[in-house]
Amino acid sequence: MLNARLLRLDDQAHEHTHDHHQLILSINGRAEFEVNGRGGEVCRMRACLVPGDADHQFAGVGDNRMLIIDLDEQGTSSDDLALLTHLFETPRYPQLDADFQHLLSYAGAELERYGSDPLLARALGGVLLRALHLRLFGEQAQRAQGALNIERLDRYITEHLARRISVAELAQVACLSPSHFHAQFKDSVGLTPHQYLLKTRLDRAARMLRESPLPLIRIAEECGFSSQSALTTAMRRYLGLTPKRLRCQL
Repeated sequence: MLNARLLRLDDQAHEHTHDHHQLILSINGRAEFEVNGRGGEVCRMRACLVPGDADHQFAGVGDNRMLIIDLDEQGTSSDDLALLTHLFETPRYPQLDADFQHLLSYAGAELERYGSDPLLARALGGVLLRALHLRLFGEQAQRAQGALNIERLDRYITEHLARRISVAELAQVACLSPSHFHAQFKDSVGLTPHQYLLKTRLDRAARMLRESPLPLIRIAEECGFSSQSALTTAMRRYLGLTPKRLRCQL
C-alpha cells in the first residue's frame, strides 16, 4: 500500500499509533511532532519519518498544508522493501534541499488538482520516497559527506553577494546540516563561512574600487555591506587601509 494525500493538521495535539509507515512533508506552514519520545518540526526544510508501530504525537502550528504518504510493506518488491527498511529504521527529521522542495511543490500542486486519482497519488508518493532515500543513503549523500562543491558555493555567493547570506542558507545549497557544513567548510577552506563571506565581499569591493568610478555607497551596497561606513570599517580592519586610500593608490 502506498497512498499520498494532502491534509491540514489542526492545532490540538493528537496521539496515536498505526502499523504502517508514514512520511510527513510540508507544502506550507509547519507542525510539531514527537515520535517515540524524539521531538522535531516539520516545515519546508524538514520532513518527518514515522516508522510503523511508533508512538507519535503531533499538532499543526497555525495555517498549514501537509503532504502525508502512508505505506506498508505488504506486497512490496525486495528492492522497495530495502528502501523502506533504510528510511524507516528509526524516527528521522531529515533536512530537505532546494531541489527536493521544488519537487515537493510540484507534487503538492498535482495532488491539489488530481488528488482523487489513486495512480497519480501512488506515483508521486513513490517519487518523493525515492528522492528522499537517495539524499539520505545514495551516492550524492556520500559525496556530500566526503567533499564540498566549493565552485557551486562560490557561484551562489557571487550571485547573491549584494544581500545578507546566512550559514544555514549555504548549508542548504551544500545539502548539509548547518553544524556539519560549518565544520566541513572550515576543514576544506581554512576559514569559517562568515570569514569566507567577508573576504569575498572585501575582494569584490577592492576590485570595484580599482576598476570602476562608482561612489562608495554604491560599491558598499553591491558588495553586501549595510552602509558605506561598514565597508570603510571592514577594509581598515582587515586590509589596513580605507576605500578612499585604496582608490587613490591607482
